[in-house]
Amino acid sequence: MTKILDAMESGMDVKATIDRSPIRPLQVAVIMICFTLNVLDGFDVVAIAFAAPAISNDWQMSLTLLGLVFSAGLAGMTIGAMFLAPLTDIVGRRNMILIALLIISSTMVITATVHEIWQLVIMRSLTGLGIGSMLASLTSMTAEFVPNRKRNFAISLVQAGYPVGATCGGFIAAWLIPTYGWQSLFYAGGILTGLMIPVASLWLPESIEFLIRRQPANALKKINQTLKALHMGALSNLAASSSEKINKASVSSLLTTKHRNNTLRLWLAFFMCFFTLYFLISWLPKIIVNAGMGMQNGIYVGTAFNFGAIIGVLLLGYLADKKGLKPMIFWFSLAGAASMLVFGLIPEQIAILLVMTILIGMFVDGGFSGLYAVAARLYPTEFRTTGIGWAIGAGRFGGVLGPYVGGILISQQWPMAAYFTVFAIPMIIAAIVVKGINADELKVATL
Repeated sequence: MTKILDAMESGMDVKATIDRSPIRPLQVAVIMICFTLNVLDGFDVVAIAFAAPAISNDWQMSLTLLGLVFSAGLAGMTIGAMFLAPLTDIVGRRNMILIALLIISSTMVITATVHEIWQLVIMRSLTGLGIGSMLASLTSMTAEFVPNRKRNFAISLVQAGYPVGATCGGFIAAWLIPTYGWQSLFYAGGILTGLMIPVASLWLPESIEFLIRRQPANALKKINQTLKALHMGALSNLAASSSEKINKASVSSLLTTKHRNNTLRLWLAFFMCFFTLYFLISWLPKIIVNAGMGMQNGIYVGTAFNFGAIIGVLLLGYLADKKGLKPMIFWFSLAGAASMLVFGLIPEQIAILLVMTILIGMFVDGGFSGLYAVAARLYPTEFRTTGIGWAIGAGRFGGVLGPYVGGILISQQWPMAAYFTVFAIPMIIAAIVVKGINADELKVATL
């Protein structure tokens, strides 16, 4: 500990000191708060899917209008990731998380009170806006608080919160909606999200890296308070900040000669993974029903996919810290493609299909989750959240296109093997693209 104190007092790089120090309770608290917030994000996103049948019945809403409501939420998440999340690199990770929580909690509660379709579309758009900005901010916050040796697993753990929230949302919806109506689901999501505002305000500190780079008011005091909680020595002063660095938080920073190739590869990988992932999320249960295996088995398949996703996200993070991030994403993505090919060829026996669905969720969602850690490692503090947000935003376009293409193929009654083959190809492309990302020239931690 003496060496750490001396290093800190002499102005040694704080990040390097955190990297070689043991994980402290404050860091565990940051990870768990970010995980919990992502659980709530998962719940808030899928709430509309579970409430949709009841809303459609109450309002006599057509499938076209219902699709507009779904698209509004996705559009909001895309805009939030691409245009609101970059503000995190200016106002701070903690501040943006609190702003996002306020947006999400208030719009979820208001959603429960609306009576018109246009009101529902607006509220889902605004909820999506908050969720889109939240995810990128949570990733940056986690990456900047955790030692390098545990960073991949920590980011994966936070990402696992999303399928956990989506899975829990199904059970909560099954309990609330029949008894209290669809409005109760949005009240529950809004209230639970709102309760996290004081929790995050009290126990979620600002990123030390952000404070050092941006140097807002009282930065040194806030840094030393956090360092004290991490059992590290205080800094006596901060180096003068650079106006050049402060102006870097824009998308143009991602496309400079130094970052362009990696950025475009990352965007393509996100697009391909979202393309396949959202097809699976949207159509897997319906495919089972169309195959004549019943609505209940369709629900089982959807649940099995989320269960596999949780396992895969955590497994990817654990293995990536030991074997490397890029190799694990590469092999998980290829395994996901192979699992989909097998799924399309096996007989229509629900037990076998459930096992394969778990494997698909594990490898496809697991490999995809690793891209968040890649984004967090590729970009410097000055525009890290901008990089993560734009990667997510680029991927969302794949999330829009994938279910649409899937619907066309299914409506034309293609054989199941054929469209699973079509959607396995993007995972192979993502694996190849990620392998080509070059982190060495950026002098960042190895991928």
